Amino acid sequence: MVCGGFVCTKNSLCALNILYVLVSLLLMGVAAWGKWFGLVSSIRVVAGVIGVGAFLFLVAIVGLCGALKHHQVLLFFYMMILFAVFVVQFSVSCACLALNKDQQNLLLEVGWNKSEDTQKDVEKTLDCCGFSYVNYNGSCPARCFHDTLSPSCNSCSNIIQQYTGEVLRFVGGIGLFFSFTEILGVWLAHRYRNIKDPRSNPGAFL
Repeated sequence: MVCGGFVCTKNSLCALNILYVLVSLLLMGVAAWGKWFGLVSSIRVVAGVIGVGAFLFLVAIVGLCGALKHHQVLLFFYMMILFAVFVVQFSVSCACLALNKDQQNLLLEVGWNKSEDTQKDVEKTLDCCGFSYVNYNGSCPARCFHDTLSPSCNSCSNIIQQYTGEVLRFVGGIGLFFSFTEILGVWLAHRYRNIKDPRSNPGAFL
């Protein structure tokens, strides 16, 4: 049977969803590992990453079951969910690639003010204090802040801005790559739904 037939389309759809399962388990595993070893203390960040991983896992399972059973309803809902994810992810990826310096700084400051746990993680990891200025009358978990001789720290915005552009380009590129695999999944599911199973009754649609 030539590729593009029932078996080839089924195997391609199964392989794509197995990839999504592996990516989802990787996301959840990395989040749990980071929390376990104290690399990330913010519950919101960990819960967000685990939530994204769990959602991707469920979508992949729906697609995998639909592909294995040639189930029309499961494949339809899989197509709709995957297309919605594609639209959101493609938009976010393009936004990441299109942000200029001022927009990046504004986004960073908004994110910085959202969570004190995230602030502490960044200050401890990058050895910096405060976002735009250092308040030596406050508290900071960075090593430079606790220097008994002469504490001298840089603000975190100066350090973060050195990597923001590269990180956004990396995230945007990865997002675009997976968004195109999602539209591929939609196309495969649509094609697979409209192919007759050669093992079934030749006179039946399924």
